[in-house]
Amino acid sequence: MYNKVKLTKRQIKEDKFTAFVLRSKAQVTENWQFVVIGVVLLALVIVGGVYYINSQKTKKLESAQQFAQAMSNYRNGNKQVAVAGLNQLLEENPDAKIAAEATFMLGTINYELRNYPEAIRYWEMYTSKYHDDKGMQASAYAGIAACQENQGNYEEAAAKYLEAIKVFPDGPLEGDYREAVIRNYLALGKVELARAQLDTLKEKFKGSELYNRTARYFSEHSRS
Repeated sequence: MYNKVKLTKRQIKEDKFTAFVLRSKAQVTENWQFVVIGVVLLALVIVGGVYYINSQKTKKLESAQQFAQAMSNYRNGNKQVAVAGLNQLLEENPDAKIAAEATFMLGTINYELRNYPEAIRYWEMYTSKYHDDKGMQASAYAGIAACQENQGNYEEAAAKYLEAIKVFPDGPLEGDYREAVIRNYLALGKVELARAQLDTLKEKFKGSELYNRTARYFSEHSRS
Protein backbone atom coordinates (compact mmCIF):
# COMPACT_ATOMS: atom_id res chain seq x y z
CA MET A 1 0.00 0.00 0.00
CA TYR A 2 1.23 3.56 -0.55
CA ASN A 3 0.79 6.64 1.62
CA LYS A 4 1.91 10.08 0.61
CA VAL A 5 -0.03 12.90 -1.03
CA LYS A 6 1.48 15.87 -2.77
CA LEU A 7 -0.38 19.14 -3.39
CA THR A 8 0.62 22.02 -5.75
CA LYS A 9 -0.63 25.61 -5.60
CA ARG A 10 -2.77 25.14 -8.69
CA GLN A 11 -4.45 21.84 -7.96
CA ILE A 12 -4.37 18.73 -5.83
CA LYS A 13 -2.03 16.08 -7.07
CA GLU A 14 -1.58 12.75 -5.40
CA ASP A 15 1.58 10.67 -5.30
CA LYS A 16 1.14 6.94 -4.79
CA PHE A 17 1.26 5.94 -1.14
CA THR A 18 3.81 3.12 -0.48
CA ALA A 19 2.41 -0.30 0.71
CA PHE A 20 -0.81 0.89 2.41
CA VAL A 21 -1.88 3.85 0.17
CA LEU A 22 -3.26 4.00 -3.44
CA ARG A 23 -4.80 7.01 -5.20
CA SER A 24 -8.45 7.68 -5.05
CA LYS A 25 -10.25 8.94 -8.19
CA ALA A 26 -13.57 9.93 -6.59
CA GLN A 27 -15.45 12.61 -8.54
CA VAL A 28 -17.87 15.35 -7.50
CA THR A 29 -21.12 15.83 -9.43
CA GLU A 30 -22.82 19.19 -9.12
CA ASN A 31 -26.47 19.61 -10.05
CA TRP A 32 -27.73 23.06 -11.03
CA GLN A 33 -31.31 24.29 -11.11
CA PHE A 34 -32.25 27.69 -12.48
CA VAL A 35 -35.73 29.15 -12.07
CA VAL A 36 -36.06 32.00 -14.54
CA ILE A 37 -38.79 34.58 -14.04
CA GLY A 38 -38.20 37.48 -16.33
CA VAL A 39 -35.02 39.00 -17.66
CA VAL A 40 -34.04 40.72 -14.41
CA LEU A 41 -34.32 37.56 -12.32
CA LEU A 42 -32.42 35.60 -14.96
CA ALA A 43 -29.59 38.11 -14.71
CA LEU A 44 -29.60 37.79 -10.91
CA VAL A 45 -29.45 34.00 -11.16
CA ILE A 46 -26.51 34.17 -13.55
CA VAL A 47 -24.64 36.53 -11.27
CA GLY A 48 -25.47 34.31 -8.31
CA GLY A 49 -24.28 31.24 -10.20
CA VAL A 50 -20.93 32.87 -10.96
CA TYR A 51 -20.56 33.83 -7.30
CA TYR A 52 -21.41 30.25 -6.24
CA ILE A 53 -18.80 28.75 -8.58
CA ASN A 54 -16.15 31.12 -7.27
CA SER A 55 -17.08 30.38 -3.66
CA GLN A 56 -16.90 26.64 -4.35
CA LYS A 57 -13.44 27.06 -5.83
CA THR A 58 -12.43 28.96 -2.71
CA LYS A 59 -13.79 26.18 -0.47
CA LYS A 60 -11.89 23.55 -2.44
CA LEU A 61 -8.69 25.58 -2.18
CA GLU A 62 -9.17 26.00 1.56
CA SER A 63 -9.84 22.28 1.93
CA ALA A 64 -6.73 21.48 -0.10
CA GLN A 65 -4.65 23.76 2.09
CA GLN A 66 -6.09 22.20 5.24
CA PHE A 67 -5.35 18.72 3.90
CA ALA A 68 -1.79 19.79 3.04
CA GLN A 69 -1.32 21.08 6.58
CA ALA A 70 -2.62 17.81 8.06
CA MET A 71 -0.24 15.82 5.86
CA SER A 72 2.65 18.07 6.88
CA ASN A 73 1.84 17.39 10.53
CA TYR A 74 1.72 13.67 9.76
CA ARG A 75 5.09 13.69 8.02
CA ASN A 76 6.60 15.62 10.92
CA GLY A 77 5.38 13.03 13.39
CA ASN A 78 2.50 15.08 14.81
CA LYS A 79 -0.02 12.33 14.15
CA GLN A 80 -2.64 13.34 16.69
CA VAL A 81 -2.68 16.87 15.28
CA ALA A 82 -3.01 15.41 11.79
CA VAL A 83 -5.96 13.29 12.93
CA ALA A 84 -7.70 16.37 14.35
CA GLY A 85 -7.20 18.29 11.12
CA LEU A 86 -8.45 15.46 8.93
CA ASN A 87 -11.51 14.97 11.12
CA GLN A 88 -12.30 18.66 10.83
CA LEU A 89 -12.09 18.33 7.04
CA LEU A 90 -14.67 15.55 7.06
CA GLU A 91 -17.00 17.52 9.32
CA GLU A 92 -16.89 20.48 6.95
CA ASN A 93 -17.87 18.37 3.89
CA PRO A 94 -14.93 19.21 1.61
CA ASP A 95 -14.40 18.25 -1.99
CA ALA A 96 -15.17 14.54 -2.43
CA LYS A 97 -11.64 13.70 -3.57
CA ILE A 98 -10.14 15.30 -0.48
CA ALA A 99 -12.76 13.62 1.73
CA ALA A 100 -11.78 10.25 0.29
CA GLU A 101 -8.07 10.88 0.89
CA ALA A 102 -8.76 12.19 4.39
CA THR A 103 -10.86 9.14 5.27
CA PHE A 104 -8.19 6.74 4.04
CA MET A 105 -5.42 8.61 5.85
CA LEU A 106 -7.42 8.56 9.09
CA GLY A 107 -7.42 4.79 8.78
CA THR A 108 -3.69 4.76 8.09
CA ILE A 109 -2.70 7.07 10.93
CA ASN A 110 -4.90 5.29 13.47
CA TYR A 111 -3.35 2.01 12.34
CA GLU A 112 0.13 3.40 12.91
CA LEU A 113 -1.00 4.59 16.35
CA ARG A 114 -2.28 1.05 17.00
CA ASN A 115 -5.77 2.41 17.50
CA TYR A 116 -7.18 -0.51 15.56
CA PRO A 117 -10.93 -0.02 16.20
CA GLU A 118 -10.72 3.54 14.84
CA ALA A 119 -8.57 2.46 11.90
CA ILE A 120 -11.15 -0.20 11.03
CA ARG A 121 -13.96 2.34 11.36
CA TYR A 122 -12.40 4.76 8.89
CA TRP A 123 -11.35 2.09 6.41
CA GLU A 124 -14.83 0.57 6.52
CA MET A 125 -16.20 4.07 5.91
CA TYR A 126 -13.89 4.30 2.91
CA THR A 127 -14.94 0.96 1.43
CA SER A 128 -18.63 1.81 1.82
CA LYS A 129 -18.46 5.31 0.29
CA TYR A 130 -15.69 5.36 -2.32
CA HIS A 131 -15.60 2.80 -5.11
CA ASP A 132 -13.88 4.44 -8.06
CA ASP A 133 -10.35 3.21 -7.41
CA LYS A 134 -9.89 -0.56 -7.08
CA GLY A 135 -6.40 -0.20 -5.69
CA MET A 136 -7.53 2.08 -2.85
CA GLN A 137 -10.47 -0.21 -2.14
CA ALA A 138 -8.19 -3.22 -1.94
CA SER A 139 -5.76 -1.35 0.30
CA ALA A 140 -8.56 -0.36 2.67
CA TYR A 141 -9.71 -3.99 2.97
CA ALA A 142 -6.11 -5.07 3.53
CA GLY A 143 -5.75 -2.39 6.19
CA ILE A 144 -8.81 -3.76 8.00
CA ALA A 145 -7.32 -7.24 7.68
CA ALA A 146 -4.02 -6.08 9.19
CA CYS A 147 -5.88 -4.55 12.14
CA GLN A 148 -7.73 -7.81 12.73
CA GLU A 149 -4.55 -9.86 12.41
CA ASN A 150 -2.71 -7.67 14.90
CA GLN A 151 -5.55 -8.26 17.36
CA GLY A 152 -5.40 -12.02 16.88
CA ASN A 153 -8.64 -12.19 14.90
CA TYR A 154 -7.21 -14.46 12.22
CA GLU A 155 -10.53 -15.60 10.72
CA GLU A 156 -11.64 -12.01 10.11
CA ALA A 157 -8.19 -11.09 8.83
CA ALA A 158 -8.12 -13.90 6.26
CA ALA A 159 -11.60 -12.93 5.06
CA LYS A 160 -10.62 -9.28 4.56
CA TYR A 161 -7.40 -10.14 2.74
CA LEU A 162 -9.48 -12.31 0.41
CA GLU A 163 -11.87 -9.38 -0.05
CA ALA A 164 -8.91 -7.23 -1.07
CA ILE A 165 -7.98 -9.81 -3.70
CA LYS A 166 -11.57 -9.99 -4.91
CA VAL A 167 -11.80 -6.22 -5.29
CA PHE A 168 -8.56 -5.98 -7.29
CA PRO A 169 -7.73 -9.37 -8.84
CA ASP A 170 -4.30 -9.47 -10.46
CA GLY A 171 -3.43 -6.22 -8.72
CA PRO A 172 0.18 -5.37 -7.82
CA LEU A 173 -0.27 -6.53 -4.22
CA GLU A 174 -2.24 -9.72 -4.89
CA GLY A 175 0.75 -11.91 -4.01
CA ASP A 176 1.29 -10.13 -0.71
CA TYR A 177 -2.40 -10.47 0.15
CA ARG A 178 -2.34 -14.20 -0.61
CA GLU A 179 0.75 -14.61 1.54
CA ALA A 180 -1.16 -12.91 4.36
CA VAL A 181 -4.16 -15.21 3.84
CA ILE A 182 -1.85 -18.23 4.15
CA ARG A 183 -0.28 -16.83 7.30
CA ASN A 184 -3.68 -16.34 8.95
CA TYR A 185 -5.03 -19.73 7.87
CA LEU A 186 -1.97 -21.39 9.37
CA ALA A 187 -2.50 -19.44 12.59
CA LEU A 188 -5.98 -20.97 12.67
CA GLY A 189 -4.65 -24.45 11.91
CA LYS A 190 -6.51 -24.50 8.57
CA VAL A 191 -3.68 -26.15 6.70
CA GLU A 192 -5.65 -27.31 3.66
CA LEU A 193 -7.09 -23.86 3.05
CA ALA A 194 -3.58 -22.43 3.37
CA ARG A 195 -2.28 -25.07 0.95
CA ALA A 196 -4.92 -24.11 -1.62
CA GLN A 197 -3.78 -20.50 -1.44
CA LEU A 198 -0.15 -21.59 -1.74
CA ASP A 199 -1.03 -23.56 -4.89
CA THR A 200 -2.56 -20.43 -6.38
CA LEU A 201 0.48 -18.42 -5.37
CA LYS A 202 2.73 -20.99 -7.03
CA GLU A 203 0.68 -20.88 -10.22
CA LYS A 204 0.98 -17.09 -10.46
CA PHE A 205 4.35 -16.39 -8.87
CA LYS A 206 6.42 -19.56 -9.20
CA GLY A 207 10.11 -18.89 -8.88
CA SER A 208 9.64 -15.49 -7.27
CA GLU A 209 11.11 -14.56 -3.90
CA LEU A 210 7.55 -14.04 -2.68
CA TYR A 211 6.55 -17.60 -3.49
CA ASN A 212 9.78 -19.12 -2.17
CA ARG A 213 9.46 -17.20 1.09
CA THR A 214 5.83 -18.19 1.53
CA ALA A 215 6.54 -21.83 0.70
CA ARG A 216 9.24 -21.91 3.39
CA TYR A 217 6.85 -20.33 5.88
CA PHE A 218 4.17 -22.87 5.01
CA SER A 219 6.61 -25.74 5.45
CA GLU A 220 7.72 -24.45 8.84
CA HIS A 221 4.26 -23.67 10.24
CA SER A 222 1.91 -26.25 8.73
CA ARG A 223 0.79 -28.94 11.11
CA SER A 224 -0.33 -31.57 8.62
